[in-house]
Amino acid sequence: MPAALLAELAEAAQAEGARLHLPDQRATDRVLRSTWEAESRNGSDSGRAAESRRWADGPRSSPGFGPGPAAAGPQDALDRLPMRDFGAHRRPSAPPALPCETHSALVLLRTAHDRRADWLRAGQALERVLLVATAGGVRASLLHQALEWTDLRGDLDRVPDGDYRGHTQMVIRLGYGPEGPVSPRRGAAEVIDLGG
Repeated sequence: MPAALLAELAEAAQAEGARLHLPDQRATDRVLRSTWEAESRNGSDSGRAAESRRWADGPRSSPGFGPGPAAAGPQDALDRLPMRDFGAHRRPSAPPALPCETHSALVLLRTAHDRRADWLRAGQALERVLLVATAGGVRASLLHQALEWTDLRGDLDRVPDGDYRGHTQMVIRLGYGPEGPVSPRRGAAEVIDLGG
C-alpha cells in the first residue's frame, strides 16, 4: 500500500472523529491470532454457525436476503488468514481456496471512547475509509470476529498505538486483488416502510 494512500485513508477516518492505526508486523500477528481464536469460537458454537448460514444464504423463498456462498470469496489455501466463511465453504459450489498474501495489511479503526455516539462515529468513518479505498483501487474486507468476544476485543484494544488509548471498532484488511462477485440487493420498496 502506498504511504500516500494510507495517509489519505487515515485522514478520512479522522474527518469523522476516528483514528486509523496501521500496526507493525508483530502487532498484526497479534491481531490475526485474536481473529483466529474468534473464528474458531464462532465455528464451534452451533447457534452462531446456524445464524451465519441464515444470513449468508437467506431464506430460499426470499431472493436477495443474503449474499450467497460466492460472495464470501475464496479462503486462504495456506490457512494463514482467518477469513469469515459463514459456512459457505462447506458446500460444493464454494470458490476454490487460493493462496493469500504472506503479510497482511491490516488497519484498526478506533475511537477514543466506546459509547453509542462513538459507534456512530466509527460507522461513518468506516464508510468514508471504504469509499476512499475503493476510489484508490484498493480492496477491503472486514475482520470483525474478535470484536464479537469481549475478551478478544480487549486484546485488540491493547495493541500498541503510541500514546493513543482507544477502542477498536473494526479491523480492516486492505490490498490489491481481483474484483469480487456482486451480491444481491433488495429493492427500495422491500426495505422502506412508508406507512405512518
